[in-house]
Amino acid sequence: MSDTLPLALDGYTHLPKGKVAVTVTYLEMLSRPEISLPSRTDLTLEPWTRPELDAYRALFRSVGQDWLWFARLKLSDDELRSVLDDPARAHFVPYLNGKPAGMLELDFSDPETPELAYFGLVPEAIGGGAGRWLMAKALELVWSRPQTKRLWVHTCTADSQKALDFYKRSGFTPYKLAIEVDEDPRLSGLLPRSAAPHVPIIE
Repeated sequence: MSDTLPLALDGYTHLPKGKVAVTVTYLEMLSRPEISLPSRTDLTLEPWTRPELDAYRALFRSVGQDWLWFARLKLSDDELRSVLDDPARAHFVPYLNGKPAGMLELDFSDPETPELAYFGLVPEAIGGGAGRWLMAKALELVWSRPQTKRLWVHTCTADSQKALDFYKRSGFTPYKLAIEVDEDPRLSGLLPRSAAPHVPIIE
C-alpha cells in the first residue's frame, strides 16, 4: 500500500493498521510575559552538556513514554549525537530533591524565534507545581536574550489533556493546527505496548 493517502479535509480519512494520528496545536508567545518564579528550595535546574546517549534515551522515555514521545528514539546513535551536540540547542534537567525530574530543550536555531522543543516531567514529579516552576525558568532563559521576538511550541492530542491549557495559561496563544501520521512506535518496540493507553493500538 502506498504511504501517501488522500486526506479528507471534511470528514474522515481512514488510516492503515499500524499507524497513529494526532492533531497538533502550534502556539506562540510574542512578548515577554510577567514571569513569577515560584520559590522552590527542592528544585534546581542544571545545564545538560553533551548528554550520554543511553542516559538521554532513558530520561526521554521516562518523561515522554506516557505521551507517545518517540521522535528521538527513532534516531541512530550518530543522528542523536548530532542533535545533542548542536550548538543551537540548549539542554537542561530539572532536579527535584536531587533526582532528575524532567527535561527542557530550547532550540535557538533562529535566535529571534526560538522553539520550546521539549518540555516535560517524569511521572512522579507531576502535580506538585514543578511544571509551573520549570516553565518560569524556561521563559526566563528565553526572554532574557535580547534578540528574542517570538517563542513557539507545539503539543498534540497524544500529550496530557492538561498540556494545551497549561501552555495557554503560561502565556502562549494557539495559531495553527496540523495532523501528524506515523508508524505506531509500540508495534516496532521503540515503546512498550503499555505506553499511552489513551491512544489505541490498531494492528
